[in-house]
Amino acid sequence: FKSSFGRFMGEAGTHPWSQGFPLTTPLEKFGGPPLPSSVEVTWEDRFYPKAWGHPLLREAIANYYNEYYGSTIAPENVMIFAGGRPGIAAVLAFLKKHVQVRVSNAEWPAYLDIMTAANTDWSVVECSRENGFKPPNSAYFDRAGLNAKTHLLPIISNPGNPTGHTRYGAELEELVAMAEQDKNGILLDEAYEMFHSPAVSAIQYVKDLDNSNVFIAGACTKGFQCPGIRIGWIVASKTNVETLANFSSFGMGGVSHPSQLYAVELFEPSRVKLVREAVEKHYNWQRERYGEAFRKMGLTVHTGNGGFYHFLELPEGLNCVELNRRLFKRGAAILEGPGCDMARPHAKDPDYESPYLRIFRFSFGPLLPETFESDIQIMSEVLEEYKRDVFPDMPSGKQANHYQRL
Repeated sequence: FKSSFGRFMGEAGTHPWSQGFPLTTPLEKFGGPPLPSSVEVTWEDRFYPKAWGHPLLREAIANYYNEYYGSTIAPENVMIFAGGRPGIAAVLAFLKKHVQVRVSNAEWPAYLDIMTAANTDWSVVECSRENGFKPPNSAYFDRAGLNAKTHLLPIISNPGNPTGHTRYGAELEELVAMAEQDKNGILLDEAYEMFHSPAVSAIQYVKDLDNSNVFIAGACTKGFQCPGIRIGWIVASKTNVETLANFSSFGMGGVSHPSQLYAVELFEPSRVKLVREAVEKHYNWQRERYGEAFRKMGLTVHTGNGGFYHFLELPEGLNCVELNRRLFKRGAAILEGPGCDMARPHAKDPDYESPYLRIFRFSFGPLLPETFESDIQIMSEVLEEYKRDVFPDMPSGKQANHYQRL
């Protein structure tokens, strides 16, 4: 990107459509509260942190889930990490050899890196147009061809990254019930928990957390709008939290006390209520209006009803790699579909053909409301130019979209 545009993505004048972070300013249009400007640090806070996390933060997180999802978890069910991904990485690092991970063909790119680094045994679940880019629950627990000793642990982002598809209500309840069965477990990445109507967490349906292999990952990164404080957590059985804490004592050394204390401020109960309402309304509004604009451009919108991404498909004859190359010149970038392909070789073998070559992820997470018109203008102009170069006989504008449908 820098070689094309002369600046790093995220600097002034760039359009971070590939970036997975939210606005870090108050969502005032929908009544979002201010974010804390400071946190008090005492002499005790300069001690080494506890391996499993600050007691105040563990208690705040447990209370949050119990208040909003009717669970009965204890602070001892919560393990604090320096962000969501270290928690996910730690869970995968300690999987026993007889556990096979199941992951959707289209998922968060970092899962592939983490699984490769942890030498995880995983298999891919079909995620395609045929199943609406949302694999059925049963596909994650299909034991066909497995021997009796193999246990299954699906990894699922919910709401989904990159697709936005969300399991909630009866569908999520069924998924959790499957995960609590013998020889099963699940790692649910709920980074986008608040970006759905209503907010959604699997903890609502867990029957016996302390006798399960259910792991729920959360973070202050998305809904709480604070990616920079690097606070995440895993909710799990007390036994599994103890194992993760043992790892923290030698492999992580705990998590910054000031960051954890800042997170405690984010969980102030009256503030949380406002945050949940504002995040839901703001990002529903953004999802709807960007989606409508993309449809008018002739893009196929495969997005679900959660998260802050659009999962888009280009017309036949176009591909996301070339689209991105053209966007770079305008200071913009998208996440190319093959980057989300969990079946691709980690070494990016040039001979591998991804089924997602016409698909890309567009992030409206960090976009200010006032950039909407310029965002759509840039995408429209670049896409229109790309179509004309590939289809020189195609008319422009609205006629081109009609031509595309024909």
